[in-house]
Amino acid sequence: MKHILTAAALALGATGAAQAADDVTLQLKWVTQAQFAGYYVALDKGFYEEEDLNVTILPGGPDIAPTQVIAGGGADVTVEWMPAALAAREKGLPLVNIAQPFKSSGMMLTCWKDAGIESPEDLKNRTLGVWFFGNEFPFMSWMSQLGIGTDGKGENSVEVLKQGFNVDPLLQRQADCISTMTYNEYWQVIDAGVSPDELVTFKYEDQGVATLEDGLYVLEENLENPEFTDKMERFVRASMKGWKYAEENPDEAAEIVLDNDASGAQTETHQKRMMGEIAKLTAGSNGALDPADYERTVETLMGGGSDPVITKQPEGAWTHAITDAALK
Repeated sequence: MKHILTAAALALGATGAAQAADDVTLQLKWVTQAQFAGYYVALDKGFYEEEDLNVTILPGGPDIAPTQVIAGGGADVTVEWMPAALAAREKGLPLVNIAQPFKSSGMMLTCWKDAGIESPEDLKNRTLGVWFFGNEFPFMSWMSQLGIGTDGKGENSVEVLKQGFNVDPLLQRQADCISTMTYNEYWQVIDAGVSPDELVTFKYEDQGVATLEDGLYVLEENLENPEFTDKMERFVRASMKGWKYAEENPDEAAEIVLDNDASGAQTETHQKRMMGEIAKLTAGSNGALDPADYERTVETLMGGGSDPVITKQPEGAWTHAITDAALK
């Protein structure tokens, strides 16, 4: 019996599988949906396994702050938007961007056309729905750049309605405009029976105030650990393989997301449509952060007038070390 065990152990050892795969826990910014398809695809297609990784994906939700999860040691790496990450960094949580799978921002303001809104100037004296929990930062910077106050309706100011994670304020006309992502809430408005030609949209990307979304962040201290950086190199390489697969096979990627949706809340129509929109945002990124996009993000956040998101130029907030090694 002993002989057989030894042979089996040797066979395992030869494949490298006997050294247990390295565990990596990823905290998502939001619930399981096509916004995170690349990670689910990498898991489903065995890309993580090929890199000798055992990856656990933790969905987010309205009560989950990814920065708090990673601060508390609940995840190794998190998907976060750069405004929230840089704000957290300035407040003492040293998050570092190690990869940037999303090249473009999906954020926009969606307005009723019949409210007489045609250009950003027309937003004055309106009620605008805005998400908070760190997602308000790009909006505040945009208003500041337009010279529009955010302390209530007025000739040169707007009322900011704290928007929940739905589109009701627009549908019920409590607000003239609401925050939507190109890949999610905009389509919820359409699905509610609104025709696209009844709406006017302002993409942050077009307004010059786009900030980086859905980057991968880790705690700075962990980057001093060679075992950790080695794991992250493999994680980023497999994740980007997942993202490019998802871009090229959007319907299959959406199906994989649905298979991983434990909540059962997502629908095939919505996820396939979302994946099509997400692919537009990941297109053009190989995973490496473009320093020009970072600079624009910082500029936007520091341009918040009397109430900037960050008060000084961040230092050490991103690194190419992981993507340089992962993508070579």
